[in-house]
Amino acid sequence: MTTADRNRTALAGARLVLPDGVVENGRLAVEGARIAALGGERRPDDLDLDGFTVVPGFVDLHVHGGGGASYASGIAEEALLAARTHLEHGTTTTMASTVTGEIDELCHQAAVLSELVEDGVLAGIHFEGPFISHNRCGAHRPDLLRDPDPALVRKLVDAARGHAKMVTLAPELPGGLESVRMLAELGVVAAVGHTDSDYAKTLEAIEAGATVATHLFNAMPSIQHRAPGPIVALLEDERVTVELINDGVHLHPSVLDLAYRTAGAERVALITDAMGAAGMGDGLYPLGPLQVRVEDGVARLVEGGSIAGSTLTLDVSFKRSVTLGGLSLDQAVRSLSTVPARLLGLADSVGSLEPGKNADLVVVDSATYDLVAVMRRGEWIIGADRFGPAARA
Repeated sequence: MTTADRNRTALAGARLVLPDGVVENGRLAVEGARIAALGGERRPDDLDLDGFTVVPGFVDLHVHGGGGASYASGIAEEALLAARTHLEHGTTTTMASTVTGEIDELCHQAAVLSELVEDGVLAGIHFEGPFISHNRCGAHRPDLLRDPDPALVRKLVDAARGHAKMVTLAPELPGGLESVRMLAELGVVAAVGHTDSDYAKTLEAIEAGATVATHLFNAMPSIQHRAPGPIVALLEDERVTVELINDGVHLHPSVLDLAYRTAGAERVALITDAMGAAGMGDGLYPLGPLQVRVEDGVARLVEGGSIAGSTLTLDVSFKRSVTLGGLSLDQAVRSLSTVPARLLGLADSVGSLEPGKNADLVVVDSATYDLVAVMRRGEWIIGADRFGPAARA
């Protein structure tokens, strides 16, 4: 195939999950890096996607690594490997999430990751820690935790050179609310997570500008009938997007259902919270300064046994959502693509199948919902050979 041909591609016969519904036997044309058109008559040189479903590329707000590599390593080659691993599983837009460490080390990581944002590999940086609660620190090293002093928070944001997209913090800590206000003024998402906050303090954080719940239900107080805690406050406020980890480990299916029935698919972002073992097998892996053991795909700290992120990829989350989670195709697409793209301010270019947007596509089998192919910005990443010689690069 010539370069000119590769820059003009049409997929025909597929089920397309579009913003206004699902279209059977649809046609999608790609020119260069963008979607050129939807619909039109089928042509002899179109790629045959009968039996396949096309959805927009997935957008992951919260991921620490994959392929045996970590974004917290401070090594560009590792970050590239992690991003590539998730890209091959359908995540065409990815944030790089750090983990609690020394402030200067986090600043170094931010500088390395910022270069990859500028190169178009990553969509931004998410700082998870060190401004979190000792009581809810999970897989974060307790001795490195810090109160969210606005000056320290600003130091991390500045180290990211304009590419810090989100900071997770515990608003009940000294400086928490002030830092939320500052982040909102800077255009950085303030996320409530790893928190021991109560209901009232969480409402204050939302009023101050917090708009995300970091992996809702995990690393925060449970709902009690006299002390509803942060979960109820975050679920009930329409300004808040709630992250959920649909890996069969972090949340019971009934809890996922509760979140969807309360918040609706327009406020749920399905994330991986994946660490370096994503896309790999069982074994020992680093998570920042801590060691994690993965057994049967479940990641836990070697010391203490706390759940330490996940080994999830978003293609698996998508399949679980539509086969086990009771979500419709368009609901799953909203949570895996549209909602996180909107939160990151990228809805003009990614998150849905529309003309003019990036040709970021995930192709799955219409019967099994298993991943078949991935396209990013008009180039096949994997699976092109599934559609015959015309799809070969």
